[in-house]
Amino acid sequence: MNLRHYRFYLIPAVILIFLASCSEGKIRTITILATTDVHGVILPYDFIEKKDIDVSLAGVYTYVQKARKENEAVIVLDNGDNLQGQPEVYYYNFIDTVSPHLNAEAMNLIGYDAASVGNHDIEAGHSVYDRLAKKYNFPLLAANAVDRSTGNPYFKPYIILEKNGIRIAVLGLITPSVPSWLPPELYSGIEFRDLVETAGKWIPLIKKEKPDLIVGLFHSGWDEEGDNETLAGSHNEIGSGSVARQVPGFDIILCGHNHNVVNKKIVNFAGDTVLVMEGGSRSEHLMRADIKFSGLRGGHRYQKAIKGNIIDVKDYEADPDFTARFEGQKRTLNEYVDKTIATFKAPVSSRDSYFGPSAFVDLIHKIQLDITHADISFAAPLSFDVKIPAGPVTTGDMFKLYRFENMLYTMSMTGEEIKNYLEFSYSDWLNTMKGPGDFLLKFRLDKKGNPELVKGKAWLKNQPYNFDSAAGINYTVDVSKPEGKMVTIKSLSNGKPFEMDKTYLVAVNSYRANGGGGHFTDGAGINRDELAKRLKNSTDKDLRYYIMKYLESAKTIKPETLDNWKIIPEKWVNAAKSRDYQLLFGK
Repeated sequence: MNLRHYRFYLIPAVILIFLASCSEGKIRTITILATTDVHGVILPYDFIEKKDIDVSLAGVYTYVQKARKENEAVIVLDNGDNLQGQPEVYYYNFIDTVSPHLNAEAMNLIGYDAASVGNHDIEAGHSVYDRLAKKYNFPLLAANAVDRSTGNPYFKPYIILEKNGIRIAVLGLITPSVPSWLPPELYSGIEFRDLVETAGKWIPLIKKEKPDLIVGLFHSGWDEEGDNETLAGSHNEIGSGSVARQVPGFDIILCGHNHNVVNKKIVNFAGDTVLVMEGGSRSEHLMRADIKFSGLRGGHRYQKAIKGNIIDVKDYEADPDFTARFEGQKRTLNEYVDKTIATFKAPVSSRDSYFGPSAFVDLIHKIQLDITHADISFAAPLSFDVKIPAGPVTTGDMFKLYRFENMLYTMSMTGEEIKNYLEFSYSDWLNTMKGPGDFLLKFRLDKKGNPELVKGKAWLKNQPYNFDSAAGINYTVDVSKPEGKMVTIKSLSNGKPFEMDKTYLVAVNSYRANGGGGHFTDGAGINRDELAKRLKNSTDKDLRYYIMKYLESAKTIKPETLDNWKIIPEKWVNAAKSRDYQLLFGK
């Protein structure tokens, strides 16, 4: 055969080699979109404040549809904490448990591919999250939430998604601090294990499936103040930084829980770059990661170029088909939140709670003592800045007065433990003052030591839901004294002596009684393992439910301060109060 005969075989072979080379060298793209800490902001309406809002899952859906039209392959993820916050989810969690759950219907409509489990999802209880796990068209992920009976993850640990010829692994983790906040009955049969150890266990198993991209979907926040943090131990609330640095293999880690907005790259111990993102809360932002894959696949991993962006959902109008789809649920929810349950003869505001006794917190104290018949009550303002005006009080107002779905516990404590508990609370809250020119409140400070201002207003250093005061005792808080020596308890409010070595019954919410905030453990000095032994009684429903029943029964309430405690020296406090108030809330 001469050379002419080879031409017919040679040309097709060259073409095939060329096409194969082009195919292997083709640039492929994947776009990942992720929400986190939505807290029930599904529709563009605030059912608590009763007003339209410019962020919601309806706006997220608008952006997701746009991204799907403009990009080759889109993955949509969520990072947990969907089942607490707005009445939208409370109603379908606990009031109407027969109708389809609004959150499941909304997330299925958007077309999520996977979601991690958040601590506030666990807070809803087995009956809720077990039911929803069957209604979602996508898996719930949490590799470190382990079934005690089997030793296997209670939820799915990870998922492999294949899009545009690319294999993407998504590993889910939840903050292991759940037992520090929630009653055991809400997560019976589940234990929460260390983030670093769990990630270290699952990454080698995931790699055996030969994914082209590994994504961490962690309901555990990224602490900006801890950029050099937690390299020694991570069995704590905020452990994403530890995993990002200590567990090689991740290309992207999507964080939640902190409600921060983060978009940064870090280098882990192996010298690999990891994109870390956190997307705020309440449907305000979307995390977006764009990944370009290029290079030969045969025996080698793709070359990856990864870029992160934070999308502001307010820039995208709510999808009209989405809102129309749930118009019936909106009417139902408005009927629920607009129901009048009582009348207030005076307004209450959480603003007053930072400077002394307030009608806002004292109303909670009164109800807690009435329900439990305890000697003493502990309570804090769970919402930073809300007001309920005088006049008709609705079901929706109860989400302002009591933000979370805590149970009400009755615990036993000695007088000394109660005193130490209060010292701990006020040290979180108040400065030691040297004179009337000092700040009363502990503010978040800038590098120069001045209150850090955001849009002209200061931020408290610590969360106000940890600012517990007490009822049932009369006491003073002397801010001229150092931390740990501010509180002087004079007597019980009924006039009887308060005794340090006597045991009292204390009404307190389940978050606090299970160790949340550290008041019982770091403050009162009670070993965490002993807390369950101190529990004498618990409500079977959340405290908000009992507050509503209390108000319905009373019909008319005149909110008043108990005036059983005060901050001294009063001249210093009065001078600082107006200044601090203006810093927090403006003129």
